[in-house]
Amino acid sequence: MSSAASLLQGQGSHNATARVTRLPPEVLKRRTGQRRQMLAVQGVSYLLITSVLLVYCYAGTVPIIIPSTYFLSGVGLVSVFVVLSEAHFNDRFEDHYLTIFQVAGHVALQLCFLLAAPQIGFAFLSVVFLIFGFGALRMTSRQAIISWTLTMIGLAPIFLFSGTPIGLPITTQTERVAAMLSFVLTIGQCAFVGLYGSTMRKMLYDRSFELKAAYKRIEELAELDELTGASNRRSIMRMLEEEIARSRRGGSRCSIALIDLDWFKRINDAYGHPTGDEVLRTFSITMFANIRSIDRFGRYGGEEFLLVLPDMDVDQAMQALDRLRAIIADLDWSAFSPGMKVTMSAGVAALNPNETSDTFLARADSALYAAKAQGRNRITSA
Repeated sequence: MSSAASLLQGQGSHNATARVTRLPPEVLKRRTGQRRQMLAVQGVSYLLITSVLLVYCYAGTVPIIIPSTYFLSGVGLVSVFVVLSEAHFNDRFEDHYLTIFQVAGHVALQLCFLLAAPQIGFAFLSVVFLIFGFGALRMTSRQAIISWTLTMIGLAPIFLFSGTPIGLPITTQTERVAAMLSFVLTIGQCAFVGLYGSTMRKMLYDRSFELKAAYKRIEELAELDELTGASNRRSIMRMLEEEIARSRRGGSRCSIALIDLDWFKRINDAYGHPTGDEVLRTFSITMFANIRSIDRFGRYGGEEFLLVLPDMDVDQAMQALDRLRAIIADLDWSAFSPGMKVTMSAGVAALNPNETSDTFLARADSALYAAKAQGRNRITSA
């Protein structure tokens, strides 16, 4: 049975089967719930079709054994798949609905009763359309071809090699009522299949938006520094390269600033690393609140940050950084610890023609070291 399932459902190897069986409990629970809904619908469908057969029985078209046997056979077949589902046998396979086996089983049942009661054969043939309607919601193209082929193999002998008359009796008023019910219920169930399919499409559509949002969030997290919320080094370096390329294309100006929090190691040593983390977060939030929307700010490493300033020459960048320096120095850092003071130093550089990011950063770094050498809490340019 396992090898047949592998062949018909596209299971490439035992490794694939083992992988499916190791699904998380919440996934298994959700799958079981979905299968229960589908199998419940099948049970209701057999009940509705049996009601049509009972009308034919009342009209004297078929004996009582036909509707009773049909109902028991249909419910019995559904029960087999219920047992397999609850035992999580289905979860061994990629297609956990066992769609092709369900389609084959239900179609075979209809063909058996077509032979047993050919005088109302069209009632059973209409059910075949329903079976394929439900199956189409879950079948792959390969499974659809196999199911169609098997059904054709079953139908061909009945239509071509037997003299069995297949009828839809409408002689009496009761038979007309039964025929009408057969078509009305078939159409109704087809409409239900359509609504179910529409619900599935809407669910998948909503899921796609959720996945896109989750993917976007993952991308954002991959580009952000976890502690400060600023761009991480990889991200801010990419932004710098993009800005350098834009400046070369359009001939626009571009400046950068390498920023360092003064005596940050002393802050960590004196007040502890948790307080140091809060200082870094507060610094980043303050910077974001006081730079332009086109500026790019990221953590370069440790207590060093890189600020990319598009469309600014070195003088404008110096003014902007001195304003930011004053804002940081004037913050009430004593909220973290009495007497705490935090200042920053920065080295500013403007992009030269045909300059690479490495030399650009090296010049800003040299300016930063000059600011530290001159006493910190100041801005210098390269």
